[in-house]
Amino acid sequence: MQLIEAKGIRKRFHSREVVKGIDLEIRQGEILALIGTNGAGKSTTLAMLLGIFPPDAGTITRWRDDYKAHIGVQLQSTPFFEGYTAEENLRLFAALYNVKMDQGQIQQKLEECKLQGAGKTLASRLSGGQQKRLAIAVTTLHHPDFIILDEPAAGLDPCARHEIRTMIVRLAKNGATVLFSSHDMEEVSRIADRIILMHEGRIAAQGEPKSLLKQYHAENLESVYLELTDGTQAGRK
Repeated sequence: MQLIEAKGIRKRFHSREVVKGIDLEIRQGEILALIGTNGAGKSTTLAMLLGIFPPDAGTITRWRDDYKAHIGVQLQSTPFFEGYTAEENLRLFAALYNVKMDQGQIQQKLEECKLQGAGKTLASRLSGGQQKRLAIAVTTLHHPDFIILDEPAAGLDPCARHEIRTMIVRLAKNGATVLFSSHDMEEVSRIADRIILMHEGRIAAQGEPKSLLKQYHAENLESVYLELTDGTQAGRK
C-alpha cells in the first residue's frame, strides 16, 4: 500500500526556491533513507509531507485524512521531561498521546528498547545510545503507521548504532513505514530498502541501493553520493 504520494511539489522562502518540483512516493512497511547535502531541501520536504508547510505548487496525497495522529517523529534531540526517569518519561508521553499503559506495558516497552535495567534512571543521565532508544520508544508509543527519524544513530559508537538499526528493522517488520535521514552511507546501505537522494532542491536519484550501485557503476553508496552532489568520481569501477 502507498502511504504518501507527492507530485511536482515546490516550496519557496522569500526569493529562494528550496524545493524545486519533486515527485516521490512512500510505501507501507519500507525503510526509506532520505539523504543529501546540507541545504538540499530535505527538511523542507519532510515538513511538507508532515503537513507543517503547505506546498506552493504540486499535490500531496496521504493514506488517510487523520494522518497526523498516525505519525511518529523523532528529532536529533528529543526534549525529555527534565528531572524524570526513563519510565516516568514514557508515562508522560503516553498521556500526551492519550495512550493508556499499565506497569506491565511500560516494562515491555523498556525491554523492547533494551532499557529494562534503566527505567529508574533519569533520562538526562542515560548514555547517548540509551537516549536515542528511549526517543524511538517515545515516538512509537501510539503505534504510528509512519515513523520519521532524523539521523537516529548520529554520534553513537558501533554497538549503539547496531542497536538503533535493529530497532528500525523491527519496526518495519511489524508493519510500520520508517523514513530516516543520515549522512552515514554505511548505515544507509545496511538497512534502507530504498533511497531518495536530494541535491539543490531536486531529487538527484532514487531507488534500491543495489540498483543505484549498478546504475552508476559504483562500488559503494558514498561514491554515488559524491558523484551526484559534486561530480567526484572516486570509488567508481
